[in-house]
Amino acid sequence: MGYMNTAPIPAPSAEPDAPDEPRWLTDREQLVWRSYIEASTLLDDHLDRQLQRDAGMPHVYYGLLVKLAESPRRRLRMTELAKYAKITRSRLSHAVARLEKNGWVRREDCPSDKRGQFAILTDEGDEVLRRTAPGHVNAVRQAVFERLTPEQQKSLGEIMRIVAEGLQPSEAGADLPWLR
Repeated sequence: MGYMNTAPIPAPSAEPDAPDEPRWLTDREQLVWRSYIEASTLLDDHLDRQLQRDAGMPHVYYGLLVKLAESPRRRLRMTELAKYAKITRSRLSHAVARLEKNGWVRREDCPSDKRGQFAILTDEGDEVLRRTAPGHVNAVRQAVFERLTPEQQKSLGEIMRIVAEGLQPSEAGADLPWLR
């Protein structure tokens, strides 16, 4: 017995036998799911290793620096940065502390909100991005885009957008990382 599917597997349109019975993945769904898990794990590791080697930072930190570089005046409220990165505020605070220690980011209190803070990309952080970006783009291109046809790239983008949108409900009380 598998942990995500069992025999017999009900047809996708069939109702489960019992109200509490899970709707197990079909063999085809299981293959897709495990392929996704394997590829995303390997891709995360590949990009983390490249960025650790070239800049001494994990992929999530690079993403934070990129978002700050793309923001007006290279600054963003910490809550907005957590939302962009899809991480908890606690994890963001730890990441920004490490980036501050490296001199790549600094924090500034928000004048209109005593509890709020801005994360600001420093000139040194911008320079790290300029040096690191070519190698990172090359790693992404080699790992993903050179392996896919233009049609596959389009499909992958559409699929990932649908999944991401489904995991970010807009109703109040949604359990999203940046709200924790």
